[in-house]
Formats: sequence, C-alpha cells, structure tokens
Amino acid sequence: HIGLEFLDQLGQLVFGPVVGHQLVELVKKFQTNVTPIRADIVRTLRKALRQVRGNRPSGGRRAAQRLLEECLANSSDYYNSYLFSQSDEAVGNIEEVPAEYADDAPSVDGREVLQACFTANFERDPRVLAFGEDVGFIGDVNQAFAGLQAKFGELRVTDTGIRECTIIGQGIGTALRGLRPIAEIQYLDYLIYAIQPLSDDLACLQYRTKGGQKAPLIVRTRGHRLEGVWHSGSPIQMILGAIRGMHLCVPRNMTQAAGFYNTLLRSDEPALVIECLNGYRLKEKLPANIGEFTLPLGRPEVLRQGEDITIVTYGSMCRIALDAAQQLAEVGISAEVIDVQTLLPFDTDQLIADSLRKTGRVVFTDEDVPGGATAYMMQQVLDNQQAYQLLDSAPRCLAAQAHRPPYGSDGDYFSKPNVEDLFDVVYEVMREADPEQFASIY
Repeated sequence: HIGLEFLDQLGQLVFGPVVGHQLVELVKKFQTNVTPIRADIVRTLRKALRQVRGNRPSGGRRAAQRLLEECLANSSDYYNSYLFSQSDEAVGNIEEVPAEYADDAPSVDGREVLQACFTANFERDPRVLAFGEDVGFIGDVNQAFAGLQAKFGELRVTDTGIRECTIIGQGIGTALRGLRPIAEIQYLDYLIYAIQPLSDDLACLQYRTKGGQKAPLIVRTRGHRLEGVWHSGSPIQMILGAIRGMHLCVPRNMTQAAGFYNTLLRSDEPALVIECLNGYRLKEKLPANIGEFTLPLGRPEVLRQGEDITIVTYGSMCRIALDAAQQLAEVGISAEVIDVQTLLPFDTDQLIADSLRKTGRVVFTDEDVPGGATAYMMQQVLDNQQAYQLLDSAPRCLAAQAHRPPYGSDGDYFSKPNVEDLFDVVYEVMREADPEQFASIY
C-alpha cells in the first residue's frame, strides 16, 4: 500500500511542473524492485525531493514531503522506540520531593546517609533486596548496608561470590520477576566484567521487546579518585557507549545518591549509580525525609554562580571545581560551577547553555581519559544544545591522564585533575581573552 501511494506521489513529481530524466529513472528503478523495503521508499523519496529542491511548491511535492514524514515517523516507531520506558512510572514521571531538614539535623558520615536511605526503602517496599560482594555480613566495604542483613534477613541482604557477571545476571532475573533488586559491583573498575550482560541483556531489554519486558535493576557501585591502580578508576567513556537504555547517575555526595535511589526505586527503569569512593566519611546533613525525597534525573545543579566562565563537571570533581573557583575568585575570575548530576539523561532543560549565554566560556572536566566523558559533555552542550554560538573563547576539556592512577597521593595528584590544574586551564582561557588584565603566571 505504501509502495503504491509512493509511486503515485513520485509520478506527480515527475509529471508535474518539472520533468527530469533523473526523476524518471528513480521511478523506473523503484518499479523494478520486486520486494521493496521501507528503506527503499525513504531513500527514493529523499533523492526525488533533492532533485526538485529549487522549484516552486507543487501539490505533488507537498504530498511527497508528507509521505516522507509519515514514513520516517512510522520507521521511528518500528525501529527506534522504547529505548527508555514510556509508562507512567518512567523516571521523568516520578514526582520531585525536596529534601527536608530539621533545625537540629545531625551531621553524619556519608555512609550513614545511605544506610538510612536503604533502611527506609527496605521498610517501605518488601520487594527491595540487595546483593553483592560483602554486602551482607559486613554491610558492604563502606558500611552503607551495616546492620541491614540482621534486620531484614539473609534473603534480602545477601553476599555473593566474586563474579560481577553473575551478580548482574541475578539482578536482571529478579527484576524481571517483579522484585526491586540493588546489585552492587564493589568498585567501578570491576564493572568491565559485567559490561556484557549490562549492554546485551539489560540496557536493550525494553528496546528489543518494544516495552514488552522490563527489568528495573539498580546497579550500585563506587569509583572516581582515591589512591590505587584498580580501585580509583573512572572509565565513563566505556560505560556511556555500552549502556544506552539505562540511566547513569553520578552524584557528588551521598545525599544526592540517596535522592537518586529514592527516585529509581519508584520507577520502572534500570540505572547505574556511581557513588564517590572518597566521600563515605565526609560529613553531610541527614534529611528528615531520607527515604521519601527524590531527585529528578537530567537536571544539573549550579553549585556556584559566576559571570566569567562556566566549569562543568560531576562526581568527586565537584569539590575540586569549587575549590578552584574560590582560588580563581582571588585573582578576579568569577567561575560558575555546574554539577551535571546525571550523564544519561544529560541536561534535558539545557541549563548549561543558559550558563554559557551569560559567561561565554566553558571548561569541561572529569576523571575519565582524554576524549572520554568530557568530550561527551562537550558534544551534548555545543552540538545538541547548539551552544557553540554562545562562546567567546574556545571550549576546553580537562581530563585525567590516559593511564590508570598510580598508587599513593602523588599518584592521584599527577594523574587526576587537581585544583591547580583546573585553576591553570581556566586562567589560560581568561588570559587569552584579556592578556592585559591576566598576566602570565609561568
């Protein structure tokens, strides 16, 4: 039916105001195609419309354009839909509930914020369970599950063997059966052992079944900077390329992480949450509604207002960026610091473009390898948001070195972006814009 309608519209193009040899040949070629597929129709329509691009609009041309739009819309539904949930329980439909704090809210370790969050969710929903290496008996290596096995039982808080692939398989299976699993991968570096089931089985499940099957598994892990070759990685580029169809949350502290867990446990979508490895002993105010407040995904947060340049980052780098911004202020540079909070989805309201409209300059920084997630963020902002038009200076990326971080504090300092590195990059951008005001340092 589509093929016959297509030939009719194409014939009107050929025998309307413009008659061209190439259009006639397009019609003949299509007529000889015994088993045309949708791509043949779209391909030929595009070529036909290309041939009459400079002519006055005609009924045939407009009809062919409508047919092309219809074919593309149908093909999008057939082949590109349901990468993410389209139900009422999709992440974007979860009501935002702000965190509330009592006047005498205690300052506790970050791990205790998570412990309280998990306890509240286990009490709220009997379908919630958690498992992973050392999650059960000792309460995970950073103690966010301390005491939960004794309280909720070994069936809901469980130790596993050292097999990341198996842990994810357990998570997918229990999520498919209607439970709400939190599967822990002990360190982000070890996620590589689980990439295959995450990518092949979980991330594409809704897409492969056009929403017919869902596995709202939450994968919990920890990473970014600390000290060590195998426990301090941030291979975000690898993850971004492998798990499209999942959400990727990169909270800067444990309160933000708790907000994401609360949101995700109320949704029907899978996600990966990467906690900051060096943040479990840092003090945070404990929200009064620790198991109820929610954070929207895809919405960055401005951590510090600025006028001269925008610094875009996430995770453990947020503290580095804030320290650098304070030191930059001492030399007359007003830096705005933005925490993207989630990389999938990324800045759905284009808040970063709004910042560039004010500052005209931007530095993207993180702990991934060069060309990794900083390049991804740049593409999202300058290409998708068309923010290149807002720039007065060339955009800059500051990433970690291309190798794993060596052991020790020196290894961290000389392989990961530090305050001094970020200060120098921002200062260089400002010096290029105004060399008289910003003299050379080195």
